Amino acid sequence: MAASIVQYLGTGRRKSSVARVFLRPGKGEIKVNNRAFENFFPTESTRSLVRQPLAATETADKFDILILADGGGVVGQAGAARLGVARALVEFNAELRPKLKKLGYLTRDPRAHERKKYGQKGARKRFQFSKR
Repeated sequence: MAASIVQYLGTGRRKSSVARVFLRPGKGEIKVNNRAFENFFPTESTRSLVRQPLAATETADKFDILILADGGGVVGQAGAARLGVARALVEFNAELRPKLKKLGYLTRDPRAHERKKYGQKGARKRFQFSKR
C-alpha cells in the first residue's frame, strides 16, 4: 500500500478567482500552477499578500505550498490564495483560528465587479447630459 501524503486543503475565492491551496510539511517552497512563486506573482505586493497568513502564524518555513489558481486577474488570484492559505492553516491547527480571524484573513472579500446598466455608459457612469 502506498504511503499517504499528509496535506491540508484550503479553498479561497476573490472576485472571479478561485485558488485551491495544498499545505504539505516541508521547508517553505511555494509553487503556483506548477510555476515558481516569483514568476507567477511578479510584484512584491501580490507575493506579500499570499505570505501574510504564514507570517502572522510564524509557519512560513514549516510548509511547502502548492496553489492551483484559476480565473480572474493576478491580484484577485493572490487574494484568493491568501484566503486559501489561511483556511488550510486552520485545518492544520484550529488554535490558529482566533489570530487569523482577528487579522481578517478568514473573511472572504465580498467586493466584486458591478454590472453595466442599460442606458448608461458603465455601471455608474452616465452618457453626457445635453440640455439643448
